[in-house]
Amino acid sequence: MLWIKAFHIISMVAWFAGLFYLPRLFVYHADTKDALSIARFKTMEYRLYYAITWPAAIITTILGLFLISYNYEYYLKAGWFHTKLLLVTVLWGYHLTCGTYVKRFAKELATPTQRFFRVFNEVPTVLLILIVVLVVVKPF
Repeated sequence: MLWIKAFHIISMVAWFAGLFYLPRLFVYHADTKDALSIARFKTMEYRLYYAITWPAAIITTILGLFLISYNYEYYLKAGWFHTKLLLVTVLWGYHLTCGTYVKRFAKELATPTQRFFRVFNEVPTVLLILIVVLVVVKPF
């Protein structure tokens, strides 16, 4: 089980790394005007989202489900875990929203401003803090 937990944490770190960097790319992309830079950002966003962030999200989720199966009865009753699952669901929503922006930028459709993306970029940080505190402290 410790190997599963270790790889769950490793894949979670990779997932969050993608979710930290992708909106930062959006900030720069939204503020870019020249064609060469726009093409570069499209490529970077696509590769980061589909080659790193998606696989890491899937592996994190699968390994997390596997860890739950080790002690299902406990997790069914643990309030902190229910809150963690809610936050992970929000994280998945954020992840999918990032995918929407990757597609909108790729098709050169209207997207929010770089100011919006600067705030949007902070969401995974808040989620990471809350999730880690719940897992380590188990407050309820």
